[in-house]
Amino acid sequence: MTLSPPASVRPRSPDALAEAGNRCCIAGGGPAGIVLGFLLARAGVPVIVLEKHADFFRDFRGDTVHPSTLQVLHELGLLERFLARPHQEYRSIRASIGDHDVVVADFSQLPTAAQFLVIMPQWDFLDFLVTEARRFPCFSIRMNSEVTGLIEEDGVVRSVQVRGVAGQSDIRARLVVGADGRGSRVRELSGLAITDLGAPIDVLWFRLSRRAEDPEQPLGRFLHGRISILINRGDYYQCGFVVRKGTFDELKASGLEAFRRLVADSIPVLRARI
Repeated sequence: MTLSPPASVRPRSPDALAEAGNRCCIAGGGPAGIVLGFLLARAGVPVIVLEKHADFFRDFRGDTVHPSTLQVLHELGLLERFLARPHQEYRSIRASIGDHDVVVADFSQLPTAAQFLVIMPQWDFLDFLVTEARRFPCFSIRMNSEVTGLIEEDGVVRSVQVRGVAGQSDIRARLVVGADGRGSRVRELSGLAITDLGAPIDVLWFRLSRRAEDPEQPLGRFLHGRISILINRGDYYQCGFVVRKGTFDELKASGLEAFRRLVADSIPVLRARI
């Protein structure tokens, strides 16, 4: 189903939009917040997205776009323009388990428009989504704007307090959505309970240089109880090193050289540049 903005919706400036009360305010300019803003604006609902940072430039921040997400972009009519941006495609994923090289994922049989996984810096992905959302007059995004409070009227949240470059301000909204990440300030302010499913691991991310003559490497390496990740990003590898939850301080205390040895043992093909 395709929803088009009603004829009564006319382009308005961001300032005028910010003063309107009958709309949705989304805290958080990540993929979830911006896609929701896109969908609402496409349906003719005035929406403003608040992002606390000045830009989207944060490295290794969810750079994989999975086939299921690509299918959503296809259904929204955005996939062709999205794939026109620089990216890398993985049609299968290999892993090294001990001395064995195995295919752990093959996307070729998926019933999706794109049978591959895309690697793209998330700032490019977010910039793409914002560019597309701005095609609709009902969409606005305000950077450097962090929600600091919720204002209730008759037991219903009707406004958010926002700290921006010009100081504090209030934005009225019929609906406030907290899409501000795992440490959501909106969730905290609203008193919503957290269901913590727990995660037994942490992943340390870093870069290693890549040379033109380097052979294609498996994405994952499982060796002697250690897991490492190696993503080819062109002129460098995006590397992940999995550690048990709660052991990072112990790892730091052992020193950088000890960590280098751990990584070198896990990714021996790159030992010389570690």
